Amino acid sequence: MLSRIARAAVQRCAPSAKETLAASFATSARRLSKPAKTGNSTDRPEDRVNYNDKLSFSDVPDPEHINYKRVTANDLEHQRHPPRKVKMLVRDFIEDSLYNPHYGYFSKQATIFTAVEPLDFPSIKNMSAFEAEVAERYADYGVDGEGPGKQIWHTPTELFKPWFGRALARCLVSEYLLKYFPYEDFVIYEIGAGNGTLALDMLDYIREEYPDVYERTRYNIIEISENLANLQRQKLEPVHPCVTIHNKSIFRWDTREPAPCYFVAMEVIDNFAHDMIRYDLRTLEPYQGLVTIDANGDFSTYYTKIADPLISSFLELRRYLNHPPPVNRLLKLSPAFRTFYVNLPFAPNLSLPEFIPTRLLTLLRTLRRHFPRHRLLLSDFSSLPDTIPGINAPVVQTRYQNTTVPCTTFLVKQGYFDIFFPTNFEKLRDMYEHILAQPLPLADLEQQVPRVTPLSTVASPLAEGNSFFSSYHPKNRRPPVDGITSSSGLPVGERKSAVYSHAEFMKTYADLSQTRLRSGENPLLETYQNVKFLF
Repeated sequence: MLSRIARAAVQRCAPSAKETLAASFATSARRLSKPAKTGNSTDRPEDRVNYNDKLSFSDVPDPEHINYKRVTANDLEHQRHPPRKVKMLVRDFIEDSLYNPHYGYFSKQATIFTAVEPLDFPSIKNMSAFEAEVAERYADYGVDGEGPGKQIWHTPTELFKPWFGRALARCLVSEYLLKYFPYEDFVIYEIGAGNGTLALDMLDYIREEYPDVYERTRYNIIEISENLANLQRQKLEPVHPCVTIHNKSIFRWDTREPAPCYFVAMEVIDNFAHDMIRYDLRTLEPYQGLVTIDANGDFSTYYTKIADPLISSFLELRRYLNHPPPVNRLLKLSPAFRTFYVNLPFAPNLSLPEFIPTRLLTLLRTLRRHFPRHRLLLSDFSSLPDTIPGINAPVVQTRYQNTTVPCTTFLVKQGYFDIFFPTNFEKLRDMYEHILAQPLPLADLEQQVPRVTPLSTVASPLAEGNSFFSSYHPKNRRPPVDGITSSSGLPVGERKSAVYSHAEFMKTYADLSQTRLRSGENPLLETYQNVKFLF
């Protein structure tokens, strides 16, 4: 049965010209549940996938699908099998596919590439030999049999251990020594810690190089996967008692951290669920996409006017930050040209699908609310090859018989495919800084308990004294926090976050001599060229 599922999944990945054409004509492209029969036809097997017997070019979605029960990813957490006869937002479909505890991709399929022994970089001849060494270690996982293959993926943490983790630790320690030592603890939160290698490498470095800092260190991991949380406990707690594992989703975090802290997210946000919107090319009104799943487990999409509060708030924030929607400039400027365009033969009535990072917006709000004095260190993909059609579209792929199979749609069997997105780091920085500059809700302010530390001050608020000598405020600085002096004792805020390429960050903080090959090439700088840092 598994082999049939895998073969069907690979068939689903094949491009379908008919599906693309239908989607460009109408707000919904539906697939009839019962195929037309001919004299020689026989009933199709139960595990059929992606048959498109008839297409509807009507703007009116299937009434049966409209009446399906609306669910969210949270509603499906206790389901042991993918649901039928339901509808949900695209972000809920993606989140359920990746994170459902019973059939999600990360719960059941994904395996993190783990190097038993670190690579001996100075002994490797050149980049070709380095790539061959990595391929050989991948081969150690064995040959896939029938059915879905091993879903193996690697991270720079594993590929360059321990030097990647040590670079991150050096970055955070330098900030901590400059601003808070010895008056505050060194508090770190990490989400998506995988098998715990990054935390282990960072803590080993701090203990070896900065024992006084290590004594003040509190390392917290927020991990959604129960299996990975157990693995992290086994690896970290016996050797580093300062580690605490919180087995929960960051989106359900409800504990306030009043102390200064550092928040680490390495290759996490690429798997955050996105919503899908499209613009009516007649009116430029945005529509939200929903996924329907029929009684046979087949998928369809249809679009409604924006009603979801999270989508609405994202679009409102984008307008405020002057981030334009991805619609052709001529269409935005001229209603007459829009009318002419949509009436052309075979012209689409909706724009290309755009995938918007609504779950990322939820993370930024969580950081603002529950970690008011945090410093964010984040890294992820800024661009990706082989994405599905659309704006800011994801890569959807799986492994089948030791071959990576890229897909042309995100409507794939839940749990068998990785779905990951690129991130526009410049737009992320703008969103992040804007959210941090917003005041907390009054209810949160009333619950705050003042912290008294040697860095606190009982003088008048810094916000009042900030412009005493000058009204000038540097653009690369945040507003000062009342009651907290800066490391210089002056009423200036924290430095705003900046975007760095992977190579720029590593040149600043990594010990490059440890990853240099005999040829002089350095894979720590030359790989991951599509990765950026926000710090």
